[in-house]
Amino acid sequence: GRVRGAMSGYGVEERAGPHSPEYRLFFKDAAGRYISPFHDIPIYADAGKNVFNMVVEVPRWTNAKMEISTKEPLNPIKQDVKKGKLRFVANVFPHKGYIWNYGAIPQTWEDPGHKDENTGCCGDNDPIDVCEIGSKVCSRGEVIKVKVLGTLALIDEGETDWKVIAINVEDPEADSYNDIEDVRRMKPGYLEATVDWFRRYKVPDGKPENQFAFNGEFKGKDFALDVIKGTHEHWKALITKKTDGGEINCTNLTVSGSPFCCSQDCAKATVDAAPPCKAANPIPSEVDKWFYYQKN
Repeated sequence: GRVRGAMSGYGVEERAGPHSPEYRLFFKDAAGRYISPFHDIPIYADAGKNVFNMVVEVPRWTNAKMEISTKEPLNPIKQDVKKGKLRFVANVFPHKGYIWNYGAIPQTWEDPGHKDENTGCCGDNDPIDVCEIGSKVCSRGEVIKVKVLGTLALIDEGETDWKVIAINVEDPEADSYNDIEDVRRMKPGYLEATVDWFRRYKVPDGKPENQFAFNGEFKGKDFALDVIKGTHEHWKALITKKTDGGEINCTNLTVSGSPFCCSQDCAKATVDAAPPCKAANPIPSEVDKWFYYQKN
């Protein structure tokens, strides 16, 4: 497989071809050892400064719904499949694909058995989602350091699905962003566009508009940090087997005290079992279609 090195000290290795059901993107540490991006990348890049690691699943302007595969060993990134078809999110005018770099904070888990005290809904069984608003378009599998600015509480088909708003610390303007109001001031229209995107992105698939807790209001940095810390505690319970994670795969290589630790040989065998790297499949032409519909 192709190996890309990242400045962060993490690299990725591709298996099969992008935009195929078999495609997988496995993660490696700086020494080239296979790891899980869900469990082995630390939540914090700098805990004292509230700087978090973020795994980029979907680069801005792209449509393929790539996600950390929580139910497979080593949790590679794969493309979501719905009703037997590879999933691409629709372009709901005026948006083109994802309007931020989209991904997740490692070592977090929205526990489906835990009812959120803020939203009254249970978690969506995934690591917490991040919308990164910096100017650089990141690449799939990149691990970046982000400053958390706020959060939006999406209620997705009855589950709490927090969307954390953050900015890459490498962004030239990162120092100007310290809370959610800075986004409103520096990037007018972006927060409104974000609510609009999440409200409507499933409508072309025949689903109703999504709902939000707090009337679709963004909560600020301190609130977001509390939410993230809560999901980190849920992940700790998951990885130490204090909570039954059901189908979640907790195989990891670095978490001390976790009963799910495996050896590098076992991790390598997992990667070696995946099909070899291939050229990307073409993206279906209908993915470029724009959907127009009147907001009520």
